Amino acid sequence: METTVGAIFEQGQRSIKVPVPVYIRASASVVGTKEGEGPFGDCFDVVGVDDKFGCETWEEAESTLQKEALQLAIGKSGIDSGGIRYLFAGDLLGQSIASSFGVGSFQIPLVGMYGACSTCGLSISMATVMIAGGMAEHAACVTSSHFASAEKEFRFPLGYGNQRPLSATWTVTGSGAFILSSTRSDHDRAMVAGLTIGKIVDFGLKDSMNMGACMAPAACDTIYHNLMDFGRQPSDYDKIITGDLGSVGQKALWDMMREKGMDISKVHMDCGMEIYDQSQDAHAGGSGCGCSAVVLSAYILKQLEEGKWKRVLFVPTGALLSKTSFNEGQSIPGIAHAVELVGLKQ
Repeated sequence: METTVGAIFEQGQRSIKVPVPVYIRASASVVGTKEGEGPFGDCFDVVGVDDKFGCETWEEAESTLQKEALQLAIGKSGIDSGGIRYLFAGDLLGQSIASSFGVGSFQIPLVGMYGACSTCGLSISMATVMIAGGMAEHAACVTSSHFASAEKEFRFPLGYGNQRPLSATWTVTGSGAFILSSTRSDHDRAMVAGLTIGKIVDFGLKDSMNMGACMAPAACDTIYHNLMDFGRQPSDYDKIITGDLGSVGQKALWDMMREKGMDISKVHMDCGMEIYDQSQDAHAGGSGCGCSAVVLSAYILKQLEEGKWKRVLFVPTGALLSKTSFNEGQSIPGIAHAVELVGLKQ
């Protein structure tokens, strides 16, 4: 069933068909040293030579990541920062301090977002709705993560030297920023054509060192509903791209989708599995808010720009836990938000 609500079209149970063009005008990626040594090292805009980025603390370094990424994206867009109506930003740290200290100097009205590692998809979705609904002409999105700040926030300080199981993922040090617009330019990277908003899915898993397994059920749920809502098959997308399931989560996702009668193995890609190579000792792969964000900016949009891919489903995944919930023995729910991206070279 399709109904009209304002300028937004409801599609099926959970999705939105964006009725007017919303373009990704520009984007930028800033990453740490480990990410710069990986397969996409030459694609990132900035690779730091020091993971503290000249700061005193890891948290300040993560704020610097966001500031630099957003500044670069705005510069590429050709839009003055005063012309950006809203900024959608978020990160993994308590009360989103990487964002509040990182982007405050821009003085753009801020909508703080939290979707754990799905924040990139969530922020782009909300910016798209605002633009398509006629409430903004231009909007910005930025998110970040940092290996050291995330370890301190969720696990152990680095000096503890704890051992990581092979199911664990490595939090990406990086920030991705995106400028969205309702107006076409001669250097737009892609167009947002559809959205599927995720819901919380909790299979009762409690292993914080196996985030892929915790998030895979949410990825399956969102991907399945996207395909059902839009009446598509997996092959209708050049790629279905999850954020940070890693090798363990990918296998779980494939198995769950097959149980629903769909095989996505031929078109599935996971940002966490692609950002590092086997020699980098990242175990199951990469994760963190910055993982999908920097891969989207540096690699995925490039494939759409060049016409190598025409339509992709970008599905960042998040694990909704905190130190408090984990220490109290709670399970780790997951969530995933899907963004349909279409290349402009059709």
